[in-house]
Amino acid sequence: MKKTIAVIFGGRSAEHDVSIITAHTPIIQSLLATGQFDVWPIYIAKDGSWYSDQAMNDLAYFTQDNFQAYLARQKKVQILFDNGLKIIWPGIRSKTIQIDIAFPAMHGTFGEDGSLMGLLRMAGIPFVGCDLFASAVAMDKVLTKQVLTAESISVVPYVWFTKNDWEINRSIWIEKIAKLNWPVFVKPVHLGSSIAITKVKQNSELENAIEVAFHYDDKVLVEESVENLIEITLPIMGNEELQLAAVERPLNKTEFFDFSDKYLSGNKKGGGANSQYSEIPANIDGELAKQVEDLGKKTYRTLGCSGIARIDFLVDGSSKQVYVNEVNTLPGSLYHHNWKKVGVSGVELVTKLIAFAEKRFVSQQKTTYIFDSDILKKAGGQKIGE
Repeated sequence: MKKTIAVIFGGRSAEHDVSIITAHTPIIQSLLATGQFDVWPIYIAKDGSWYSDQAMNDLAYFTQDNFQAYLARQKKVQILFDNGLKIIWPGIRSKTIQIDIAFPAMHGTFGEDGSLMGLLRMAGIPFVGCDLFASAVAMDKVLTKQVLTAESISVVPYVWFTKNDWEINRSIWIEKIAKLNWPVFVKPVHLGSSIAITKVKQNSELENAIEVAFHYDDKVLVEESVENLIEITLPIMGNEELQLAAVERPLNKTEFFDFSDKYLSGNKKGGGANSQYSEIPANIDGELAKQVEDLGKKTYRTLGCSGIARIDFLVDGSSKQVYVNEVNTLPGSLYHHNWKKVGVSGVELVTKLIAFAEKRFVSQQKTTYIFDSDILKKAGGQKIGE
């Protein structure tokens, strides 16, 4: 009997469109190819409305010219998170689908940040990818650095502040930033896909870069740039036992990878992360590759990742100092182009991730989450009916 799986994507996020691509390439395509699953896409529109229609299993649904007008005629669904996950089409001819497994494909805010994982935990169903806690920490670039630093994992020097901090006394933060080695990068703390990131080389550019970052977030990170840079990225999957993909080296023509470099450049037809900009495996010496792999595994375990994640590194090409830059708990298109290089097909990738989700779910059922006490009986108060 086929299991019913919901692929959840879209959302109120700056990475909304990237999420649609990830959901389809390779997740939905691979799930359908197995013939083992009844796949129900759950699409969350930019206004927060929820829709589900198996016609949405085709990426062409979202690329049609009149997509928004067509979507407006669609009936919204209700999602019941009560002792399981159900999709409900209300009305006279109502319909309900019980979901066995959820496959989150939502990048950024309200999805990858742990919000969706919290709902799925409350619903009590298996879901693919990192759990709530790892997702929440990894989504916050500052919190990630603080946790890694506590475990003696190197990160580049940085300064962070909130929008309120900046508005109250920006001169303090400008002074702190001035003490960093320049140039610096200005980043929104909770955003991915290199959106609103600026490399700042001189003071006259700083405040504008910070304002751009605050347009998308209420917390900003300013960190030193590694100038003799070798960028390295390493996809990892697994729960307790980890499997590594190839050590990958981006080969950008610009000073850093922006949204266009990651998703729009190259001659690709399938969408997803741009596999045309990388060297796989990275042409680096074996000792450095081993250091990256060991740091990747330590970082994955330190943050409590499970299912899948991608660790990004910055390497000083002169000193060979390795810094952990970021941890991505939902790599664009699952970085299937890299996994393919090490012999893991798209179908095998998604089925492995589902197996990890089910294994974690079974393990979590052994934990007691409730506690019986008589505290309410001793709380007092007037009895009903008196």
